[in-house]
Amino acid sequence: MSEPSPPGPAAFSRSSLREESFVQHTRKACPAAPRTRSAATALLAATAVLLAGCERGSSGDPAESASGPSGCPAVHAEARAAVSRAERTDIPWNGPTTGPRAVTGETIVYVAQTMTNPGVAGAAAGVREAARVIGWNVRVIDGGGTPAGIQAAMSEAVALRPSGIVIGGFDPNTTSQQLARADAAGIPLIGWHAVAAPGPSRRPALFTNVTTQVEDVARISAQWVISTSQGNAGVVVLTDASIPFAKHKSDLIREELATCSGVNLLSYENIPIPDASSRTPRVVSSLLSRFQDRWTHSVAINDLYFADAAPALRAAGKDGSGPPFNIGAGDGDPSAFQRINNEQYQAATVPEPLSLQGWQIVDEFNRAFSGRPASGYVAPVHISTADNSDGATSWDPSGYRDGYRKIWGR
Repeated sequence: MSEPSPPGPAAFSRSSLREESFVQHTRKACPAAPRTRSAATALLAATAVLLAGCERGSSGDPAESASGPSGCPAVHAEARAAVSRAERTDIPWNGPTTGPRAVTGETIVYVAQTMTNPGVAGAAAGVREAARVIGWNVRVIDGGGTPAGIQAAMSEAVALRPSGIVIGGFDPNTTSQQLARADAAGIPLIGWHAVAAPGPSRRPALFTNVTTQVEDVARISAQWVISTSQGNAGVVVLTDASIPFAKHKSDLIREELATCSGVNLLSYENIPIPDASSRTPRVVSSLLSRFQDRWTHSVAINDLYFADAAPALRAAGKDGSGPPFNIGAGDGDPSAFQRINNEQYQAATVPEPLSLQGWQIVDEFNRAFSGRPASGYVAPVHISTADNSDGATSWDPSGYRDGYRKIWGR
């Protein structure tokens, strides 16, 4: 997978944005001082008082900023509307309504990056459920989360000569030899979170890749921060820069946050996911010491960071309902929903509809086996909170099961 292009200049212009916001606020909110020479002394004194009163963070309320009710009124209004749409749970099925009837007697092998990853396991469960309905066999091979294990799992999958193979949550380029053997054997490959973009891929050769649109996930995560903070927030972004997909997502989050002049990016923390359990608590303790109440919101590229952050936040006496108010820009595993529903150091997630995506994988294979193109369907982004999850531990939109059954004639 090639490294995505770096974010534009807007992602790195935090100081200039803050200075512009400060100057504009000083001009609008702070009364004009007299211009006469005789008032020079009064001018200097008044200016000092006004600057002290208008400085960001001078208020005791971390949600307030020098920009007044909203740090970016137009951007905030747009973000609030987008978040409101994303939080809806009554969206009708908008996926494919036509396609080939079910092909019979097929066998699918799902190669998992690791079944301890809730997203990978959730998609696999959806594949199994859909396969039972369409009448196929499914075998899951666990790569164990290591390069050697994943390569071995892919080698085993190709040797089985199945009808199709799922690349479950890992970079296909790390198994290029196995991909070449699958191609030579005429075995179609479908990815789940295998490359950065949804849809067919030429390099690596995938019939299609099933995922939400990373740009949409990043944007709505940042918009949730802008919306819930009234455009006034001190934000920490947590990422794993060693994974190109994750780094691209966090760069997009940072870029979207930069559209609001009232949002201050306090820190951009690179914590590799394998090290998250050991490093996140130390990083969180350090951030709390440095920023204290200025830290009002967090965005992480994966929910798991907040499981590891919770002990440090609890030890510091932070309330589980926030601040900091935390949103995960990825997966939406059951433990994330439990934290959200119980108000334990996570307020929201942008979950993948894992079961739906498993059904989509089966439908895409059915199209491949029938000589038809990929469906092109991409599930829309959704935000889950305690207010709209209704106690659920996953995001499972309605309509897709009946939709695919009708297509398959099942």
